[in-house]
Amino acid sequence: MTTTMNRRTFAGLTLAATGGLSACAVPDPLGEDLPPMGDFELAFTVVVSENAKKIPPSRSTTPEKLKEVMAAEVERRFGRYRGGKGYVIAINIDGYALAPPGIPVVLTPKSIMVVSANLWSADPQKKLAGPEQITTFEGADTLLVGSGLVKDADEQLVTLSRNMVKKVQSWLLRNPEWFGLPARPKPSVPKE
Repeated sequence: MTTTMNRRTFAGLTLAATGGLSACAVPDPLGEDLPPMGDFELAFTVVVSENAKKIPPSRSTTPEKLKEVMAAEVERRFGRYRGGKGYVIAINIDGYALAPPGIPVVLTPKSIMVVSANLWSADPQKKLAGPEQITTFEGADTLLVGSGLVKDADEQLVTLSRNMVKKVQSWLLRNPEWFGLPARPKPSVPKE
């Protein structure tokens, strides 16, 4: 009896502790101070999702929904920049998994998204960089209790897309010279 009680107590406490974390909202870029991006201004977004592979186990979604949510999140993150030079962010969604409900602590499927990102200048239309393959997960709040228990597929897709767009921005900012910003200094290697 004591062993059963301890297991139940442990499971209940784990659910209570991590359930609160899993329900945390992903930061909305509209509420963040965004990093400087020089002359960057989003001219338009291209999202291709027709060939996205569903990585099992996964809930289902449609190519249209993938495209709609990703394009909206690109606009939310990059739409406020007014640097004066038009850029195009092109994202091909290669694959995704939207975690189904699992068993807390024992089986917690993870949501994942893989994209190939490209950067173009809008005028003249010219490819500047990419494809850069980028992978993201929902976040640390889904480690013990998978998001499939606390979020529906649409909420998972928003979280993944928001995280992905932030990673796309990190990739762009590793190359500030693309946007008329000073290049980041290379770390010096000590001479022997």
